[in-house]
Amino acid sequence: MKIQVDGVSAYCYTNNREIEPDKDSVVFVHGSGMDHTVWTLFSRHFARHGRNVIAVDLPGHGRSDGEPLGSIEEMADWVIALLDTLGISEAAVAGHSMGSLVALDGAARHPERVRAIALVGSTAPMPVSDAILDACAANDPAAFNMLTEYGYSKRHLFGGNSNPGMWMVGSTLRLYERSRPHVLHNDMSACNTYSAGLERAATVRCPVLMVLGKGDRLTPLRGTPPLQQALPDPRVVVLEDAGHSLMTEAPNLLLDALREFL
Repeated sequence: MKIQVDGVSAYCYTNNREIEPDKDSVVFVHGSGMDHTVWTLFSRHFARHGRNVIAVDLPGHGRSDGEPLGSIEEMADWVIALLDTLGISEAAVAGHSMGSLVALDGAARHPERVRAIALVGSTAPMPVSDAILDACAANDPAAFNMLTEYGYSKRHLFGGNSNPGMWMVGSTLRLYERSRPHVLHNDMSACNTYSAGLERAATVRCPVLMVLGKGDRLTPLRGTPPLQQALPDPRVVVLEDAGHSLMTEAPNLLLDALREFL
């Protein structure tokens, strides 16, 4: 679906369904350099079970026009503007990595619009190494390789997905390669400079799910306790065999967690 948000053309995947504002709605927000396709399995499931699903391409990503937004706060406000455009009063928001910060910030600053959040592969703060930032700034393909390698648990770098026909590493590399110049650097910088995460978490009042990968090397499990402690009684699910790319490494287990929660 193509719509106008703040005067700029934006794309969101709805499983080819018209939005019905009186139905429960779930917004899916992708991570750095990604697009709506990372949420295809999950958005299709919820659409088939009677929800509005809105898997977004943030500005400058995927099929959405415009320049990428430079901060997590701007991205969160954009999601609320998208809901306004669609006539949706409130929604659950599920976000991966950078998208999880967007969900967190939106729930804290727009509590009347967000009924629940699912934070997938998340931590706050979310620092990014200088090596990755420098490679992203130079549009160096080494950035794609580093993020792909560290984005998977060591086991899944060699394949073994439970859903046949998926080349996990190759699909992630291709998403990075087709992103526009400087988009990945923009997103990584937004994550790196977002310092309000714990403060925002302390003000969240809606139900919270955190789904974390035990083998995550980008947002390591050992770094998540401050966020878990700042949030109001989050439900925490740790997937044993997954790294940071939970949607491809453990799609069925992640879907089970989201389905039970949302």
